[in-house]
Amino acid sequence: MTAPIWLASVQRKCVMKSALNQHVLVLNRLWQAVNVCTARRALTLLFQGHAQAVLNTEDGAFRAFDFQEWSHLSQEATPDDAEAVHTISLRLRIPRVILLLIYDRLPKKEVKFTRHNIFERDHNTCQYCGQQCDRNDLNLDHVIPRDRGGPTSWENIVCSCIECNTRKANHTPQEAGLHLIRKPKRPKWRPFVEIKLSFHPHDSWRHFIDLAYWNVELGEELN
Repeated sequence: MTAPIWLASVQRKCVMKSALNQHVLVLNRLWQAVNVCTARRALTLLFQGHAQAVLNTEDGAFRAFDFQEWSHLSQEATPDDAEAVHTISLRLRIPRVILLLIYDRLPKKEVKFTRHNIFERDHNTCQYCGQQCDRNDLNLDHVIPRDRGGPTSWENIVCSCIECNTRKANHTPQEAGLHLIRKPKRPKWRPFVEIKLSFHPHDSWRHFIDLAYWNVELGEELN
């Protein structure tokens, strides 16, 4: 194998690996966004008959394609290497959205009770003075102190700046002359629209998700 041919082969393998790691939006059977997976996983589900590829057609409607139909469509289209993967016998276009055929549930409605999500709920803002701070300058405060029976829960934990936290000490807000700017609540989970992506979503996702509400990290929550 000559150097140019070998280099092209390596480059093609790298392009394919990159293509298989691209993000694909997953819809449940009711066409509701429920997850994000890799292109590798999406193509596997498509091949197994568990999902169909979704494409916005020329007339503006969304149509679902099974594996055979998607394979045929992939041969007709001419996507660049970043938009397709190659096998020995065919070229497959990377689907940007897939539809699960038997899954009609939504993600779990309960948001994990973590430090990260408390900061997100309170928008990195002290709930006593309203000052927005860097997370390193915020504490998590028990509204009703723990030694007075205050639970460690969504309804009793708020973000507090260092100054307000020091002023409040082991008192209730009323005793310390402080007032909550909003009552702490357990966040409501809207399926899949409370995620702030660390990558740019594909344009074809916009019909299925409201990007304005994506406001927490994608993936495992951190304590």
